[in-house]
Amino acid sequence: MNFQKRLLRAEPNFRILAKLWQVNWLYVLLICALAMVGYCALYSAAGGSSRPFAGPQTIRFAIGLVMMVCVALMSPRVLTRLAWPLYGLSLVLLVAVLRMGHVGKGAERWLVIGGVQLQPSELAKIALVLVLATWFHRVSYRRMVNPLYLLPPAAMVLVPVGLVLKEPNLGTGVIIGVVGATVFFGAGMRLWQIALLLLPLPFLGKLAYSHLHDYQKARITTFLNPESDPLGAGYNIIQSKIALGSGGMWGQGYLHGTQGQLNFLPEKQTDFIFTMIAEEWGYVGGIAVIGLLMLMVVGGMLIAMRSRNQFGRLLGLGIATNFFLYCAVNLSMVMGTIPVGGVPLPLISYGGSAMLTVMFGFGLLMSAWVHRNDQFGEGEDRS
Repeated sequence: MNFQKRLLRAEPNFRILAKLWQVNWLYVLLICALAMVGYCALYSAAGGSSRPFAGPQTIRFAIGLVMMVCVALMSPRVLTRLAWPLYGLSLVLLVAVLRMGHVGKGAERWLVIGGVQLQPSELAKIALVLVLATWFHRVSYRRMVNPLYLLPPAAMVLVPVGLVLKEPNLGTGVIIGVVGATVFFGAGMRLWQIALLLLPLPFLGKLAYSHLHDYQKARITTFLNPESDPLGAGYNIIQSKIALGSGGMWGQGYLHGTQGQLNFLPEKQTDFIFTMIAEEWGYVGGIAVIGLLMLMVVGGMLIAMRSRNQFGRLLGLGIATNFFLYCAVNLSMVMGTIPVGGVPLPLISYGGSAMLTVMFGFGLLMSAWVHRNDQFGEGEDRS
């Protein structure tokens, strides 16, 4: 500890070394372990080849790892200055995707820039956490009782949620809304205020269902009764359940899964990659992967709890919640406990936008850890 303090008081180059010293490298090791699981799964999804999935994904992870370390070195003051421009950029990209987005599977979710596909909704989740942490980090708990003070941050949540639902992308829209609500709660929003917000939800359910697209309604119908259309809307989840069950306790063996290798399993490199892992590695392998994911979530929550400033606490809470919802929605989806929603499994599923934004989020989490002892934004009374 004394060595770190001496470095921090030394020249700028040594200060960077001191911050690198403080990075939670055990957490980084967990990230790398999950990325390795993803590489093995994508290698198998391509039939035993690094192309076209595993190789490019490894390059993206390497870029993301460097970006994560760079973001981890940024102080809270720098991050708060970047919050609003980043949030504004995410909204501009969400509007752009509605006007000129690439259509895929009935939805406009991607922008093609220079031959590269970007999914702005992924950036919006991280930008929202950062801007809400910036808004709330100086707020006293007493001011959280004032509904007027909560209107601006509520609008910050509702605007990206509305734009994402317009694509339409129901799964990601729900995740953004829940992440925003979690940061509100962490900032000191009272339970009775949350209860008041939740009261209208049952009455809005029917209205929301009437505005769903046909394919979204089909997903709900299929969720309730997959066998009603086994070769159409119900095909994905039926094949997923077959693959999960066929893996048994120890799996069919790496590169030997019948549903995956014979291409019965749909979207095996993206949304349904966990199904392929469970088929080849069995119940034991699936539980091991879930264990790694849960260690990531718990580690993120602990980082949030260890921060001595409100900005770091809210930032860590938001990033950890976002990662948890990613995992929970994807795993529940492939097991048939919720309707299919097109949410990837972080660090494992194939996808450039998801990989880079998740790594950017982990960079923010590492920044909260590196600067956990900084007294930042504590000028107001929090009693």
